[in-house]
Amino acid sequence: MVKEKKIRSIVKAVSWRITGTLDTVMVAYFITGTFKLALSIGGLEVFTKLFIYYLHERAWTKIKFGLEKKEPEYFI
Repeated sequence: MVKEKKIRSIVKAVSWRITGTLDTVMVAYFITGTFKLALSIGGLEVFTKLFIYYLHERAWTKIKFGLEKKEPEYFI
């Protein structure tokens, strides 16, 4: 059985937030035309969405949907 450690969830959340924040900054810049405002929006949402994603990821470790339990191929 594989158990995902909390640190893995944290690293995944950070890597996803970097990607998501870059996207948010680009969209905000496209809409506002102001780089400083786009960075402000991206800077705020990085913290809120990082926290929300971490909670979401940890909740999914409790859900059995879509998981298969594999038996070892051999025993020693």
